[in-house]
Amino acid sequence: MYKTDHYNMQEFLTLAERQYIIKYELESLRALEVLRIPGAPSALGLLKPRENVFQRLRKAGLIVDMLPLHNQKQLVALRKEWYSHTRLWGQPLDSIQSYFGGSVAFYFSFLDFYTRALIPMALLGAVLTLMPPEMGKAALPDDGEEPPPEESDADSEWASPGGLVVMATVSMLWSTLLLELWKRRSATLAYQWGTHHLTERFAEPRPAFRGELGTNPVTGRVEPLFPAWQRQLRVALVSLPLVGLFLGLVVLGMAGFYWAESRARGWHESSQSLVSMGMLYVPSVAHIVYTNILGTAYGKVALMLTEWENHREESAFQNHHTSKVLIFTFFNCFAVLFHIAFVKQDLPLLRKRLASLLIVTQLVSQLTEVVVPFVIDRVFNPPERKEEDDDPEADAIIVQSNLPTFPGLFSEYIELLVQFGYLSLFSCVYPLTALFLLLNNLTELRTDAYKLCKLFRKPFDPPTANMGVWQAAFEVLGFISVMSNCWLLLMSPRLQEFSEEAGLNGTQLLVAAVLVEHILIVVKLVVAFLIPDEPDWLRIKREKIEFHSMRALGQQKH
Repeated sequence: MYKTDHYNMQEFLTLAERQYIIKYELESLRALEVLRIPGAPSALGLLKPRENVFQRLRKAGLIVDMLPLHNQKQLVALRKEWYSHTRLWGQPLDSIQSYFGGSVAFYFSFLDFYTRALIPMALLGAVLTLMPPEMGKAALPDDGEEPPPEESDADSEWASPGGLVVMATVSMLWSTLLLELWKRRSATLAYQWGTHHLTERFAEPRPAFRGELGTNPVTGRVEPLFPAWQRQLRVALVSLPLVGLFLGLVVLGMAGFYWAESRARGWHESSQSLVSMGMLYVPSVAHIVYTNILGTAYGKVALMLTEWENHREESAFQNHHTSKVLIFTFFNCFAVLFHIAFVKQDLPLLRKRLASLLIVTQLVSQLTEVVVPFVIDRVFNPPERKEEDDDPEADAIIVQSNLPTFPGLFSEYIELLVQFGYLSLFSCVYPLTALFLLLNNLTELRTDAYKLCKLFRKPFDPPTANMGVWQAAFEVLGFISVMSNCWLLLMSPRLQEFSEEAGLNGTQLLVAAVLVEHILIVVKLVVAFLIPDEPDWLRIKREKIEFHSMRALGQQKH
């Protein structure tokens, strides 16, 4: 319900919305006729009809940069409310949405929601890890023979088939409940922030969109046009082969890792020295560094390719960019784990690899994302941060303009997606996965807030109604987790031992695994169907709005 007693733009629109509207209008300005820009070089100073004015002024050097300025009073209040307190939980989501915008608010809402959901999984994983192996053995038929010592040591966490089944089943159901309940939470937030009915309509071309001037058949206006077949040709002949090349580099790195690991293991077996023992860890560390470097390089290439494909709408650009990065990220982060699990079938190695990934990756992430920017902010840039000039407002603008541009939430969502993959796909192998992720995310909640408020420029943020394509990415991983957990259980040494004692051959065990997999997929679909995507009160309000809208348009009789 909007206020009608007075008109106050400060209350009608949030700070983030006002700043984005200004940016959108500036970037949408187009010349109506041939114009010459005063003060611009002759080669760059001529504007053609329907040419983007803002882009031409940038090329001419008359506009150097554009950034939204902080409101220091609101920023200080938000920082105190957000990360300058001692409590672990709670995000001031309305204040974040008002100041930084919907995309930022949805990210922090999901991060908080997801972190809270990790608590039961962390407790379950800790219980299963601390559970004595004898409890699992008691559930199996006792033939009076003790397993070899090395088998007990290697499979200490695989000793209880019951525990494995519990962890795998709970993990699959947990991922379904998490995503379905998040949909309800997301719909509620979108309603509170006035974006629940936000739909994508015919959009203006992106500022970076290039093409020959022509008449748009939809709008009838003169604007840059680019044939769809040329874009599809660029995707097919350039983008897809380059993506395939990088995927091949992932396979090459994986092959190098296995080769180096076998060499290091052979050297250690022959020498049995401290140096050779230390060299056992070199292949894993080197491969992790290799995948991180490859991921960084691919991220830049993916952005350049998507820009070159020349998509007209911003939504199409974001979808193609995200799809490229998601395909590579899934392959780069999970290919080795799937190969170890399902090709080599080396479950102890899989558990060690997953543990090292959780520890090393999170330490590197915290170091590069927080410690390094913090040191640079406090040590190398102190003179620029002092506001002692005669004009403090001008000094504040200079300080903010010297900050790096906020890189966006792309890498943050990728990090959460990889986390979710480790947990949903392989947590039955390493039950402590959720505990490590919980500890990481408790710091991530504050460090991400600190970075946004202190270390980067304030971003422009368009209104949004949900997480967009990231929701679908998480749901795809949820479905893959069903198959992954079923086949990991099938390879459990204790489960295979139990099937042999029960008289099941390999074919019967395989049929049983496929049957269980399909049953769990059906259960997952049923659970998703039974949980509505929005609360009942929100559905009623939405239907009321639609009814009154139709009546107002004369499409519904009293």
